[in-house]
Amino acid sequence: MENVDVIRDGAEFESTRPVVRVFGGPTALIEYGGLRLLTDPTFDAPGDYPAPGGGLTKTRPPSAAPADLGRVDAVLLSHDEHADNLDNAGRALLADVPLTLTTPGGARRLGGTARGLAPWESVQLERPGGGSVTVTAAPAQHGPEGCEPVTGEVTGFVLTGDDLPTVYVSGDNASLDLVRQIADRFGPVDTAVLFAGAARVPSVFDGALLTLDSTQAAQAATILGARRIVPVHFDSWAHFTEGGEPLAAAFAAAGLTDRVQLA
Repeated sequence: MENVDVIRDGAEFESTRPVVRVFGGPTALIEYGGLRLLTDPTFDAPGDYPAPGGGLTKTRPPSAAPADLGRVDAVLLSHDEHADNLDNAGRALLADVPLTLTTPGGARRLGGTARGLAPWESVQLERPGGGSVTVTAAPAQHGPEGCEPVTGEVTGFVLTGDDLPTVYVSGDNASLDLVRQIADRFGPVDTAVLFAGAARVPSVFDGALLTLDSTQAAQAATILGARRIVPVHFDSWAHFTEGGEPLAAAFAAAGLTDRVQLA
């Protein structure tokens, strides 16, 4: 699913529904309320990158370079500690972005314009035409329960505004229980940007899931009541064990094919 403009569909939010472009891995540009928000910037070339448990291998290049993005008003960074969510080129990009929203620990490590948000904490971003967008940190769990000492602190995001549809960006989350908490507070959502791919590293938690698998991604979309589903972070890295075909099959089995953008 690379460099795909998600088509505006449905009269209810025809003029306000965000446009989402995906560039491979977890990196997507969301145009929302006049703002341009970039998720987890990863623009390095294929190769081997260090990580807990023995390193990660990037298999495909991104479909765009930072210079192709145009203006970026803020980065929504799920976490800073793994190269498949923030790589060298992504770190360089942060220096040119007015604001990076991430975990409290990530903000301390990154410095600069990074601001940490604890779960359920919100920040207001001014919209170019007036008004504001609210970004709320959504809890996320990058592996089985108790994984944080190994995989680190992770956050998702919920975007809301008075005249705007709700958008959920999951970050690297493997917990459907947390998805239910988010749905209780914000559901139904219009657009769910779901990090999927069934990430596994054999030496970490005996190969347990570090992100949602395909069936869980479909379950998450159902729990959220998502009107539109944009799967990301299921390609471009060797530790993803389920790509586009298993995702398409899972969404079809759940009767969600007409809500999904996969390419």
